[in-house]
Amino acid sequence: MRSTYITKPLEIERKWYVVDAEGLNLGRLASQVAHVLRGKHKPIFSPSVDTGDYVIVINADKVQVTGRKMEQKIYVRHSGFIGHRKETTLKDMLDKKPEYVLHHAVKGMLPKNNLGRKMFSKFHVYAGPEHKHQAQQPEVLTFDNL
Repeated sequence: MRSTYITKPLEIERKWYVVDAEGLNLGRLASQVAHVLRGKHKPIFSPSVDTGDYVIVINADKVQVTGRKMEQKIYVRHSGFIGHRKETTLKDMLDKKPEYVLHHAVKGMLPKNNLGRKMFSKFHVYAGPEHKHQAQQPEVLTFDNL
């Protein structure tokens, strides 16, 4: 006889949340967003089922970091050819692609499997204050401990 409750995918109710990243710390914001994407804030959380909600982050270009990370944190990419490794600092990445910074941070905090990729598809980031998901009527999500 099984006493543990297992969440079924049809029982999940998903909500849409919008988060203003202006002035928030990058790592702390990413961990809280990953927490909501994963569904750990719900009492029906199950590790093998995607119980998470949709998250929209606006003002990603105004996110902050502590210490000297603007100059010292490096994003690396490689073309596949010998010697074609490219390095970009966090400061340059925030100027060129501010959405990528949050994408990279949140993706690293989700599971590395099919379920994690499904969770990540519910994450939307915008550099400015506007987003295109008004039809979903997202609720404002604030984090008390940030």
